[in-house]
Amino acid sequence: MKKKGIFITGTDTGVGKTIVAGTLARLLKMRGCNVGIMKPVTSGCREENGKLISDDALLLAQAASVSITQDNTPYCLQAPLAPSEAARKEGLTINFDQIRQSFNKLSTQHDFVIVEGAGGLMVPLAGGLLIADLVNALELPLLVVARPSLGTINHTLLTCFAAQQMGLSVAGVVINNYPASPDPAEKSASHHIGSLCGAPVLGLWQHRDEFDEMEVIENMADWLDGQAETDVVLRELGL
Repeated sequence: MKKKGIFITGTDTGVGKTIVAGTLARLLKMRGCNVGIMKPVTSGCREENGKLISDDALLLAQAASVSITQDNTPYCLQAPLAPSEAARKEGLTINFDQIRQSFNKLSTQHDFVIVEGAGGLMVPLAGGLLIADLVNALELPLLVVARPSLGTINHTLLTCFAAQQMGLSVAGVVINNYPASPDPAEKSASHHIGSLCGAPVLGLWQHRDEFDEMEVIENMADWLDGQAETDVVLRELGL
C-alpha cells in the first residue's frame, strides 16, 4: 500500500503555501492523526550557529508537533534564488533519490506526510527537472494554493492544466487570504476556477490579521475543525 500524503504547491511564490500546509498539519494533529511534514528544498535559508535553517520547515514542524531532522529538510540552501541556481552556487546538485529516501523514511514514521514545495510547479530544481517532476517521483496528489485577486483564474488554471499534462493528480484548490469584503473579481474567481480547472475548490481561507504565523495557523485550524465541510475536504485529500 502506498503511503498517504499530499504535496502542496502554489500558483506563485508568496501565496501562503506554508500557512496552508501548517494549518492542515495542526488540524490533523488535533484530530489524532500521526502527521509528518517535509520541506524537501528551501532556498533563502538563514544561518544559525553555522547551520542553515528553513524557517518554513520549522513552522510546519511546530504545527505538527514534531522534531526537525535531516529527512524533513534534505536541502537547505542559502541564496534566495531558484533552487537549481542556489544549489549551483553552493556546489550542490539536488538529488531526487535522496529526497525520495527521506520521504519514504518519514512515511514509515507517520500515517500522513504533508510535503511543501518551493514556489510553483515549474520551479527548476536540477538540470531540466522541475518541482512537478519531484511530485511525480514521490507519487503524491497535489493541493494547489491560489490567491484570490485579479489574475488568479489564469494562474490557477495554468497550474492545474500543467499538472494534469504531466500526469499529476490534483486533489483540489485552496484559495488563500480571501478578503472579508471581496471585490467583484474575487467573488467570481472561485466559481470559474472550480468549473474550469478540473479539480474542486476545497476552501476559501479567510485573510487573518494576526502578526504571528503560528497564531494564524492555530486559529485557522480551530476554525476548520468547526466547519461541517472539513470532513469532506479531508476525504478529498485522502484522509
